[in-house]
Amino acid sequence: MTEHGTESRPRTGTGERGPQAGTGEAAQRPATGEREQKPGIEETGKKPGSGETAQRVSNLELFFDLVFVFTLTQITVLLAGDLSFATAGRVALIFVVLFWMYGAYAYLTNQVPPDRPSRRLLLMLGMAAFLVCALAIPRAFDDGGVVFGLGYLAVVLVHSALYTRSHGRDVIWYAVPNSLAALSITAAGLFEGVRADGLWLLALVLQFVTPYLATYGPLRRSGRELDDLRSQLGGLDPSHFVERHGLLLIVAFGESVIAIGIGIGDLPLTPGLFGGAFLSLALAVALWWTYFVRDEGGAEAAFHATPTNQRFQLAMNGYYYAFLPMLLGIACLAAGLKKTLGHLTEHLHTGPALAVAGGVALFLAGDVAFRAVMRLTPLAYRAATVPAALATALLGIHLAAITQLVALVALLVAMLAAEERWAVCETPSEPAR
Repeated sequence: MTEHGTESRPRTGTGERGPQAGTGEAAQRPATGEREQKPGIEETGKKPGSGETAQRVSNLELFFDLVFVFTLTQITVLLAGDLSFATAGRVALIFVVLFWMYGAYAYLTNQVPPDRPSRRLLLMLGMAAFLVCALAIPRAFDDGGVVFGLGYLAVVLVHSALYTRSHGRDVIWYAVPNSLAALSITAAGLFEGVRADGLWLLALVLQFVTPYLATYGPLRRSGRELDDLRSQLGGLDPSHFVERHGLLLIVAFGESVIAIGIGIGDLPLTPGLFGGAFLSLALAVALWWTYFVRDEGGAEAAFHATPTNQRFQLAMNGYYYAFLPMLLGIACLAAGLKKTLGHLTEHLHTGPALAVAGGVALFLAGDVAFRAVMRLTPLAYRAATVPAALATALLGIHLAAITQLVALVALLVAMLAAEERWAVCETPSEPAR
């Protein structure tokens, strides 16, 4: 067993899928693991010593992810401009909707790789549609709501067109609810206040029922066995799926690094300012360590060990529902750092202090859920750190920003050290392999 509590397995390509990809694409979000890149393996070659197809994340997919992460940047800007609970709620609505379709595209390229000119061109159209959504984010609940909705509708239509290549007419079971969700968001742009928020919530409901429609709808039409359909939905490359989400998380962490530079701006470069910058970087590194060193490999092993007909639900639970708070936590942390680094020795206002503490706590809460889904151990250390991280907001409010940053870094280091000690203590009792 590894320190993750899962049997270690060789890693190769990685892929991913998002929320409702392919059927409730959202459902396909398995674990993220690193892949060992062997010479001579083509994107659609075979993994050494395995009957499974090895698929590499392509440059175009990574380019697509960079465009998508611009939406995270825009969300961070929106949140940093108004650190209120109302704005935080709207930011969450926007990102949940967008991440749903990101997952759909991640799953799409896992089953329909962009290895032909026509597929590449359609994927580029999807990138352009995501860019429209990202540009409209700051005014998504104002005069830019219709533009956001139309961009989102284009995202859905391009995805549906590409997905017919692997699921044929079954695409209708998720294309229709996704399109209705996009139309609901577009209609929300015509209203204000409660009516607009209600239409956004309706879009979420439509998206969340999509996996069930995609799973059970084709059964009534074609009479297929449920197990066969689930196997089709779960027929994705675990390594590619895992790597794709890992790359997304890496690029998202870049947002927290950018936040350091924005927070410092043109302030005098004093030793204290460098200290705050290093603490902010240490915070991002500790969160990186939390997932990539301790979770990624074990999650991929768990995914490989899961029967194909159960992978769809594992992917959905791990790489959509659990990944959402992790990504939102990074955005929240970045927004807080932008407002904190210029006031390191001062008492923070409630908003920035909660954004920094809440961002770390939200990431850890999502990670605890992720480990539970993937059956990785231990969970207790991270679960205990969630409320402790949130409580550091009091230090920022009543003492100083620098005190809060030091406390958060110390908490994460202590958590990781305790887990390392646990892993060492557990190793001798494991059966020899």
